Amino acid sequence: MKKFKKFYIEITSICNLACSFCPQTKRQAKFIKIDEFTKILDEIKPHTDFIYFHLKGEPLLHPKIDELLDLSHERGFKVNITSNGTLLHKAKDKIMGKPALRQMNFSLHSFDGHEGSVDKEGYVGSVLSFVKEAVATSELIVSLRLWNLDENNELNVERNRNKDILEQIEREFELDFRIQEKFTRGNGFKIAERVYLNHEVEFKWPDLKEEEDEGKGFCHALRNQAGILVDGTVVPCCLDGEGVINLGNVHQTPFSEIIEGERANRLYDGFSRREVVEELCRKCGFRQRFS
Repeated sequence: MKKFKKFYIEITSICNLACSFCPQTKRQAKFIKIDEFTKILDEIKPHTDFIYFHLKGEPLLHPKIDELLDLSHERGFKVNITSNGTLLHKAKDKIMGKPALRQMNFSLHSFDGHEGSVDKEGYVGSVLSFVKEAVATSELIVSLRLWNLDENNELNVERNRNKDILEQIEREFELDFRIQEKFTRGNGFKIAERVYLNHEVEFKWPDLKEEEDEGKGFCHALRNQAGILVDGTVVPCCLDGEGVINLGNVHQTPFSEIIEGERANRLYDGFSRREVVEELCRKCGFRQRFS
């Protein structure tokens, strides 16, 4: 039986922002229903212990995220949430202190990625205030993400993208050093107990319109991870945000059967041979990191 280190359950396809680095989904706007979510948890329980409340969409938009966390806890899952952090003022009481919540990742680069963002200091201050309270009152792990490096590994300082944010973090956590002088691309940089800062190259989603590579290489899809979109479509990884590699639907076929189906096995066996059988995978820059 396949076991996954990471399992992505998209609880909503809707986002409150329109960031330049995240293509807007063409799929139907939807929130997962409680009964659908419960059924998915029961089906994937033999396959994973860790679930992620996203693939696309903003998880904190879900009006019943507190119930989803409670259902996850009842079944023994640990939950990670990735959020832009702009809705903490509405969702804080629904997520704070939930025993299922293991880690929260805040995409601070969303501020500059969304045209029309205002009050950067207020936005970052709200996130950091939540972080400090959550870490002080629970075992929550936090990753503050600035995924907007250029390809030369330099911080994008045009338009002061990160300077103000980094200085505010330094003040809020009373750091006695400059973050910019110590960061290393791709590594979690500890700024406080269970609080980390992550710098990475600006993320690019794979797209069928992109150029294909040579079709050789490896990926952890269906080895370390799998995902289910909000409509029940099973996908092999967290990068298939449009369900291009549709392995089946959990509302029609049991999950355990889907991941042992013909298309899933062809993808899995292909990567075992270092052959890329799916077109989307041949157009995924992230996969090339493992080649």
